[in-house]
Amino acid sequence: MATGSLFLLTEAAAIAGAILYRPLLGAADGRLAQGADTRALLGALCEMVLVAAVAGTGAALFPVLRRHGEGLALGYAFGRLLEAAVIALGIVAVLALVTLRRDAGAADGADAALVAVHEWTFLLGPNIALGLNTVLLAYLAYRARLVPRFLAVLGLVGGPLICASAVAVMFGAYAQLSVAGAAAALPVFAWELGLAGWLIARGFGPLDNDEVPGR
Repeated sequence: MATGSLFLLTEAAAIAGAILYRPLLGAADGRLAQGADTRALLGALCEMVLVAAVAGTGAALFPVLRRHGEGLALGYAFGRLLEAAVIALGIVAVLALVTLRRDAGAADGADAALVAVHEWTFLLGPNIALGLNTVLLAYLAYRARLVPRFLAVLGLVGGPLICASAVAVMFGAYAQLSVAGAAAALPVFAWELGLAGWLIARGFGPLDNDEVPGR
């Protein structure tokens, strides 16, 4: 139940953080709108909660996953730590951006560079690293029958899809915050919500034969 709650917390904190600091990142003239710095700081706090929750899911699931593949379980735990570290770097960029935009004499180049750092961390952390971690966890869950197969398959499809979308964004095919980018992220979003609900309701353990859909 606690692990499921952590997955729900990652989704809530990520959405809240992005909504709160987006006006700061989108200020084309570099000037802060009224209250934008306060919103950005609140967004950074939300993402600090996200960092803790992301790392917490890896730590909480490791004792269970290691019984079904210690190497992959370690990969998942360290992958979540890497994802959390990249997100933390993005938080630092946002906080530095707040400082620069409070200073009327801040250089435009530094201002733009910090926005770029945050955008790249957002692409590498909650997209590529998240996609790889999703594949690892979904594969272990599918192989050990820890969740219903349709849920594991959702993660196995969603992980590569969000990674492929991040690569497409990287090479300029479309913007990350676009209809195509959102559509590519939906399967992973549904996987994490479904996994959270399953963990809260049922827990993480091998399913009996009569609990596996399609058998």
